[in-house]
Amino acid sequence: MASAPAKTSPLAQLGPGLITGAADDDPSGIATYSQAGAQAGFGLLWTLVLTFPLMVAIQLVSAHIGRITGEGLARNMMKVLPRSLVTALVALLFLANTINVGADIAAMGEASELLAGFGAHWFAVGFAALSVVLQMFVPYRRYSRLLIVLTFSLLAYVAVVLMVKLDWSQVGLAMIGVGLTLSPAAATIIVAIFGTTISPYLFFWQAAQEVEEVNQDPDEKPLLEDPPEAPEAFARMNVDTIAGMFASNAIALAIMIATAATLHAHGKTDIQTAADAARALEPIAGRFAFALFSIGIIGTGLLAIPVLGGSAAYAVSELRGWKEGLDYKPWEARGFYAVIALAVALGVAMDWSGIDPIKALFWSAVVNGVIAVPMMFAMMFAVSSRKLMGEFTAGPVLKLFGWLSTLVMLAATVAMGVTSL
Repeated sequence: MASAPAKTSPLAQLGPGLITGAADDDPSGIATYSQAGAQAGFGLLWTLVLTFPLMVAIQLVSAHIGRITGEGLARNMMKVLPRSLVTALVALLFLANTINVGADIAAMGEASELLAGFGAHWFAVGFAALSVVLQMFVPYRRYSRLLIVLTFSLLAYVAVVLMVKLDWSQVGLAMIGVGLTLSPAAATIIVAIFGTTISPYLFFWQAAQEVEEVNQDPDEKPLLEDPPEAPEAFARMNVDTIAGMFASNAIALAIMIATAATLHAHGKTDIQTAADAARALEPIAGRFAFALFSIGIIGTGLLAIPVLGGSAAYAVSELRGWKEGLDYKPWEARGFYAVIALAVALGVAMDWSGIDPIKALFWSAVVNGVIAVPMMFAMMFAVSSRKLMGEFTAGPVLKLFGWLSTLVMLAATVAMGVTSL
């Protein structure tokens, strides 16, 4: 009985959702939010208020599918979509994730060079190797705790906000859309923000981690096999997912506010990468703010690379019927770890190839937009199916916001296609 309070305490309920939310603020996301703040000032803060309930809904759908069925998204998608379509979607997921890994590795290398003064490419190689080794040789329970610790690196951006002078009434009004103006340039950034905050790799990762949580606890079973556990499991998923998405959007807001109050206010609007934002911040906000911003890039990269590579590995392994899971040794799940290693290796090759990371990220956003919509439709059909979910089909509120998130993502994808023509 003594262990029960620890299990139900708020901190004990944080895990897959918190890690997923924090991984959403990867160096590529930092670049997007920095661009929004530098170019539009406080004018687009409302987008992150709007995306919060949508993110919570679609990530809860992912979590429910994994926890209820004990299987990841790819296996469940094959029950509502043709296998050939799921294969194509997973292949595109791997492509998009690899591009994101490459861009994140490059950003981490650039941030390290800003701090150390040398060796961007070699730092990138080191971070990539460290990530793969940790995933392969650290047991899941310890590794998941390490990822939770890495989420604290995001506090660097809160610290940056606290260091700059702000008109909080102006910030508050911008968050509720007062003075909203739309232009072609702003529309492009809005689409990028939606594409960054609602990404397919996050769906796969959170569902897979719910399955891992069940597999690693001998007392836990999928809810279809153990219905009495449902109230406690749903309560934990709600706390975990809401906390994770709140942290994700709060940090994104901090980045946008910091760059709006510094870079935009001083006319520095040409920000292409997270490292550009850190570099431009130094003469305006000081060396300490610059260092915090750079350290945040490295910390979030170390958090995001395992999620990007791991989500692709779970998806491919489920599709192929391979053994998957971070608690297996490399020789016990060769295919699973091979996908992780390949995604990271290709990301490193992209960093050394001279490929423009901004163009690569644009195409990654395009691919993510193309695959997110059918994936979200499939997820909503799955979580609403009594055949798959049994008595645990999604309730009316989750269905409402899940479908709303899907339709908003569809609109964002169409807008992305229109603005890119």
